[in-house]
Amino acid sequence: MPNTIRIAAALLIDPLGRTLLVRKRGTQAFMQPGGKIDAGESPVQALVRELHEELGLRIDPAQAVHLGQFSAAAANEPGFDVQAELFRVDSAEAVVPAAEIEEVVWLDADQTPAMTLAPLTRDLILPLYYQQALNAPR
Repeated sequence: MPNTIRIAAALLIDPLGRTLLVRKRGTQAFMQPGGKIDAGESPVQALVRELHEELGLRIDPAQAVHLGQFSAAAANEPGFDVQAELFRVDSAEAVVPAAEIEEVVWLDADQTPAMTLAPLTRDLILPLYYQQALNAPR
């Protein structure tokens, strides 16, 4: 069984229905914002902390809607899998890359990303995002 990294991640949605992807400094793959769950921390507490550290966002934990647990090969750590507790977070606040985040990009539901994506993002989370966008009221 591979080594597992437990993370909390956000399917962060802006008022235009776009989702945010981030790229950490020194890496190639874009992924959802979020990060490792520290000892003694709940997934939603980790999400709140990571979104503040990485993007300057302050979110109310009650606004984070748990979408499920997803697993895939880790993008930046060979031999590891990530196990993500995924939360949908709707926010109109501006994001500012901070900490280890080098680049952010907003992705429309009708866009096919041309950049390198983390396996979790590419195979599981973006398909979920596209499905939600398809079923959203217009």
